[in-house]
Amino acid sequence: MVLLTALIRVLNARFGAPVDIVTSGPWSEPLLRKQPGVGDIWSLRSRKTPYWLSADQRRVVGALRARGVGPTWYCDGSDAARPLLERAGIAAQFVVDVRDHPLLPGEHATQQWRRLAQMTPAAIAEARRGAEFAADLAAVAPGCYLEVSSRQRDDLKSWLQARSLAGAPLILVQIGNKRTMRRGLRRLAVNLKYWPNERWAEVLRHVRRLCPDHSIVLLGTGPEYALNEEVALLADVARVYNVADDLPIPRLVALLASGAGLITVDSGPAHAAAAVGCPMVVLFGKALPSLYRPWGTAGADVKVLRGEVAGAPDMLGIDVGSVVAAWTGLKMRTV
Repeated sequence: MVLLTALIRVLNARFGAPVDIVTSGPWSEPLLRKQPGVGDIWSLRSRKTPYWLSADQRRVVGALRARGVGPTWYCDGSDAARPLLERAGIAAQFVVDVRDHPLLPGEHATQQWRRLAQMTPAAIAEARRGAEFAADLAAVAPGCYLEVSSRQRDDLKSWLQARSLAGAPLILVQIGNKRTMRRGLRRLAVNLKYWPNERWAEVLRHVRRLCPDHSIVLLGTGPEYALNEEVALLADVARVYNVADDLPIPRLVALLASGAGLITVDSGPAHAAAAVGCPMVVLFGKALPSLYRPWGTAGADVKVLRGEVAGAPDMLGIDVGSVVAAWTGLKMRTV
């Protein structure tokens, strides 16, 4: 959803109106609410539940019907949600479907969304042409962007004081990912973003030595709290704060906007950090950095690491020394 801000902002510039969004997952609405160019947000619990068993789907279809037919961008890689558009009366000629416009060689995900935002559904006449549209597009910087409101900043200030984090510059660390705490061992083959606790602990010890005046803050969601505790115990260094027990998305975004730098696995928080200009070192597994390297409009420094095991891309092939070297060379933010 952070990557899609590249599409939302261009559409907003093209049509001069907020972009309404239909989404699934609990993170989209708190992430995008009141962001520049965003209009109404309708959330679905599931796109695959049979329609007559899903109050969410019926509510969204009703909202789309009331809204009226208009140009629509379908950004899902599956067919699951297309029937909802049909039920709402949005015919195929009103839709730009991402599956009809695959990635170009070497194209970054945000570039793909930016390209799609410049297309027009067959049933809709081009709203703007020539230099006028080119000027609009030129005003929208490539990459992802998230705005931090004054309300978010005020909430963060109070929270930092309550957590004894006010005053010192912050180094942020994202150890886990959405697969980390799923059932079973963390080393399961499905978890392609697992990096051993012992390595994380060693990185924290190096960071503490290199940045003695900073506080180290371990990010995450509630299920990642225990993982952070394990790593902090192994590291055994001063002023390491585990905040995964109290980090809703708006606060996370504000915290990323205030951090001096971030060390993270390839994750949603990495893209959010880029979108608010936070420099980072990011560890990749099998995902392609050329496609998913965090890219924000502010152009903050991003150091990408990728290892190999038995000739195949694997996060376990990244050694501690590489992470420390990348961190040492990172252009951290002075905040």
